[in-house]
Amino acid sequence: MPFALELAKLINATRFDSLPAETLKWAKVGILDTVGVTIAGAADPSARICARSLGSATGPAYVFGSDEKVGMLDAALINGTASHALDFDDCNNTLGGHPSAPILPALFALADETGASGRDFVAAYVAGFEAECKISMGVNFYQYTRGWHPTTTIGVFGAAAACALLLKLSDEQTATALSIAASLAAGVKSNFGTMTKPLHVGHCCRSGLFAALLARDGFTASSVAFEHKQGYFEVFNGAGNYDEAKILPAWGKPWDIIEPGIAIKQYPCCGSTHPAIDAMLLLVREHDLKPDDVARIDAWTHKRRLEHTNRPDPQSTFDAKFSVQYALSRALVNRKVALPHFEGETYKDPAVRAVLPRIHVAPYTTEQFPADNHFAAEVNITLKNGTVLKQKVDQPFGRTSKNALPPELLKEKFVNCATMALPADTVETLYAGIQRIESLADVRELSALSALPQQAPRAAVTTRG
Repeated sequence: MPFALELAKLINATRFDSLPAETLKWAKVGILDTVGVTIAGAADPSARICARSLGSATGPAYVFGSDEKVGMLDAALINGTASHALDFDDCNNTLGGHPSAPILPALFALADETGASGRDFVAAYVAGFEAECKISMGVNFYQYTRGWHPTTTIGVFGAAAACALLLKLSDEQTATALSIAASLAAGVKSNFGTMTKPLHVGHCCRSGLFAALLARDGFTASSVAFEHKQGYFEVFNGAGNYDEAKILPAWGKPWDIIEPGIAIKQYPCCGSTHPAIDAMLLLVREHDLKPDDVARIDAWTHKRRLEHTNRPDPQSTFDAKFSVQYALSRALVNRKVALPHFEGETYKDPAVRAVLPRIHVAPYTTEQFPADNHFAAEVNITLKNGTVLKQKVDQPFGRTSKNALPPELLKEKFVNCATMALPADTVETLYAGIQRIESLADVRELSALSALPQQAPRAAVTTRG
């Protein structure tokens, strides 16, 4: 049986009532976090330029954080770009990227067009999450190291799977959607640090949704788009660099949304910088450090993560989001790393710039951390009096379900993000709605709350002759 069809059967067997109870808990976490960061990212230039470039066509789908309604494919692209614009969206260790942003903007856009119950929405999200993560087990971290952006080169299958399930496509149609998505997978890491990185996610959301719609309407694709000698596996990974046999048997064993789970970001910048930030903040707060106390900072992170975060002289806000040096300097100067530190020209802050030359980064060795730990960091601070302070972090706080952020911090992050665009009372209502998503007859209730009320049409002016 072709790979796409076998995967399609697993996707279509996903039902809300058959899922472990804990999946609902974690689905709410992922939906809450993604909705919040999408609303916060709605005003980012990357999302607004996308909206402007697409034109002014109206439709049924809400653009989060704005008063616009557009066609569902356009909404998937705009909201998908917004969801990743701040680089504040959730992560997952299996995927090696961001699992929810490639899926949820597409699902919300589709639900705005067709309607969907909360239970069906959750099941589709979980199925998409599982599809992308289990595919990742067979093809990553090779893709990440090679230079692909796995969030989207793999995440597109999560979006296609989720939308296919919400549309109730047959096994054969779902397999076709996955095969179409194989030709729409895209994203290269050379564009990290620019607006094109969040565009990867917007394009992914649109592509996954588009693939499902095409399959529904009879579009065709190869049944062996994955395993063909010029198919997805060989083209993206190459012979010897993937293991198809790891993917299908792992389905639901366990569900990836439960274990290792969803990593919630505490800082609005590249997740590869987070363990070093955690270590730096522990030292700064424990020893009450000030910039003038510090002569030198040495930081070690994983080689794979340092390749795109070793940016000692960031030249834009996007560049700063991928600079471990900038993040460490902010942690020392401001004793936190927060959204305002990545707005406008804050990367030019003289106090931060003064610290940057004192920061030296390198990949850590197996003597510092086990070879299979990709999310650790060590930070050593040499004070001007010669004292050396050391801190190691095995993984950032909130990185797995076993090291989860508490509910109050999840809500605090959501409120901080959503109130950037919405009134406080609306934010509270939206939060409550997500907490009871399984009881909603129509998730458009959440979409409507995530957007601003549409402006009433201006009354026509008439004159009498």
